[in-house]
Amino acid sequence: MSQATETRAAARLSVAPMMDWTDRHCRYLHRLMSARALLYTEMVTSPALVRGKARHLLWFDPTEHPVAVQLGGSDPAELAAATRICCDEGYDEVNLNIGCPSDRVQSGSFGAVLMENPALVADCCAEMIAASDVEITVKCRIGVDKQEPRENLPAFLETVRASGVTRFTIHARKAWLQGLSPKENRDVPPLDYDLVLQMKREFPDMHISVNGGITTLDQARGFLDAGLDGVMIGRAAYHTPDAVLLGADQQIFGRAGCKTTFQVVEEMRPYIARHLADGGRLNQITRHMLGLFAGRPGARGWRRTLSEGAHKNGAGLEVLDAALQHVQDRQKTAEST
Repeated sequence: MSQATETRAAARLSVAPMMDWTDRHCRYLHRLMSARALLYTEMVTSPALVRGKARHLLWFDPTEHPVAVQLGGSDPAELAAATRICCDEGYDEVNLNIGCPSDRVQSGSFGAVLMENPALVADCCAEMIAASDVEITVKCRIGVDKQEPRENLPAFLETVRASGVTRFTIHARKAWLQGLSPKENRDVPPLDYDLVLQMKREFPDMHISVNGGITTLDQARGFLDAGLDGVMIGRAAYHTPDAVLLGADQQIFGRAGCKTTFQVVEEMRPYIARHLADGGRLNQITRHMLGLFAGRPGARGWRRTLSEGAHKNGAGLEVLDAALQHVQDRQKTAEST
């Protein structure tokens, strides 16, 4: 099986690239919870990468495979150079961000604003493909501002496909470049899942994943059963990873069995110990673990203990143990009543 084929298989379920969230510590945790889901980095801008200011953002643990890097940029030559760097680092896929609507991203002329310039996106992708030995993919919106998605999205996909890209993740919302914050752009514009499904019917040769507003594995299975190739989940995978990731290998990929949250916490201990020994701080990792045990007895004590204790100087595994004790005590109480 080729690398691209393996990555496409993993893309049946992926965790979205999320700024300030999907760093290497987060991805390590998520990989312990699902051996098969495709993981993404935070978006890294091509200028920062090429100028050497963001190389540290590319660090990852080998256990994270399959793992993809997301780039932001609009200069074809610069994106090609950044792609080459990412390939040399060992990433399994390079994804181009055509969906972020933030003012900062727009000022750099990349992200969702590029939905208005599909020819430039195609040029960027062509240069990235020429520089790469892994698959180049695109994450986009269904449109921006006053575009008519049912007209503009097919034209966008057709134009970009001419570059050689055949794999797209489509956030099923428009992005409003003015008037809405990035957070509002994730919630306010209405979802149009039917349009994404229509794109798969119109372009059956494309590998199309859907993103936006998906919170459960049952929803993900519904989209896969409807004919889409993949589902990307963002905030729900981060805030409630037990519900999304622990059952993913079984429910989405057909693998038997799944871990418990307690097993995942235990498997994080050696990783945390190495990080602390290297001079890292506990909260750099545990901030990604706050969503564990969500909705279960002791979850509040777990979050509170980690939030209050992990940022303190010298905080170590004893904070994790104390947080875990809250969960264990509450579960014992619940079982005895």
